[in-house]
Amino acid sequence: MPAELHDAMAARVERGEFPGLVSLVARGDEVAVDALGFTHVGGDTPMRRETPFRIASMTKPVVATLAMMLAEDDVLDLEEPVSTVLPELAGQRVLARPDGPLDETVAPVRPVTVEDLLTFTNGFGIIAAGQQLNPDYPIVRAWREQQLVMAEPDPRTPHDPDEWIRRFGTLPLIHQPGEKWMYNGGTLILGVLLARAAGRPLGDLLRERLFEPLGMRDTGFWLPAERAAELPGYYMTDFSTGKMAEHDTSPPELWSAPPAFPSGSAGLISTADDFLAFARLLLNGGVHGGTRLLSEQSVASMTTNHLSPEQIETGGMLLLQQGWGYGMAVTVTADEVSGPGRYGWSGGYGTSWFNDPHEGLISIVLGQVSDLLWSGALTEFDRLAYGSPT
Repeated sequence: MPAELHDAMAARVERGEFPGLVSLVARGDEVAVDALGFTHVGGDTPMRRETPFRIASMTKPVVATLAMMLAEDDVLDLEEPVSTVLPELAGQRVLARPDGPLDETVAPVRPVTVEDLLTFTNGFGIIAAGQQLNPDYPIVRAWREQQLVMAEPDPRTPHDPDEWIRRFGTLPLIHQPGEKWMYNGGTLILGVLLARAAGRPLGDLLRERLFEPLGMRDTGFWLPAERAAELPGYYMTDFSTGKMAEHDTSPPELWSAPPAFPSGSAGLISTADDFLAFARLLLNGGVHGGTRLLSEQSVASMTTNHLSPEQIETGGMLLLQQGWGYGMAVTVTADEVSGPGRYGWSGGYGTSWFNDPHEGLISIVLGQVSDLLWSGALTEFDRLAYGSPT
């Protein structure tokens, strides 16, 4: 582990910004892991290399990878309308304006495609209005009344995939297909679509096509009770008090049984070594242990920006001037961390990953404090990860 990186994260744990963190930096066969602190504030259970974490939106690139595998198998076509597989969505219209009434709609200019789900240009997702997310628009009230859980992962939707997609199909799109990048909705729909197309539950597909071949034994939508019990506490700063507070919306027991709706946007648990195996698959161009699981062309499509400059510009605080491939961000300009071409994504519970193919670098940091994403700790971690592991 780069000494400066270890010292910087240890100092943040010592200051109480995080009860603990597990970080991993890899170049080739050289892997350095650093487990710091404890799983709970004031607790005595140390963070371990094997500790499981709620990885939230780091689920997205995993599900996107499964989509590319099924596309290579001709189970689905990225250019086909989603309504071919999900007829519940065939009649969706488009709001005349995002903040308008639900009955003021226009016809879609074209169908939503599977690729639109991967690039988040499917016309439905989190609404970023300036610095406000999901303002009190009629469409936001409608998806909340339907319990679709389009934004925060918890509390979870009670609906199974068929009922979820039926309810979603009763709502209009917010923007025209292909017009605007909108976060989160695409992979929620994609998870339902992949299961429907393959005739298999999403969790089974992921296990058979990715987790078992890659040896990701502790990754899934749920874990046995004894492993789920090892999940760290989840924390976030209470902005009214300025103090970090524990949240009980995602208790370990919730993760000890299969969910009603396996979320393709934010539903997975994983560990540092499990996610390393996934990251290496992409960094190695789709090859694991000498076996090709995904074509090099598919990996290139996933890790190449598909957005226009205008779509990047209007992506707001969630996209942060990055490009977007399939299920993950791709840097398109040099920033304070690296040059362009770095790809990966973060999870709202306080986890993050990127690959830098130019450097052969994999960087993973796992915590369960949401502040990681905006406190400056993640930018510092990413920048210092470029030191050589020792």
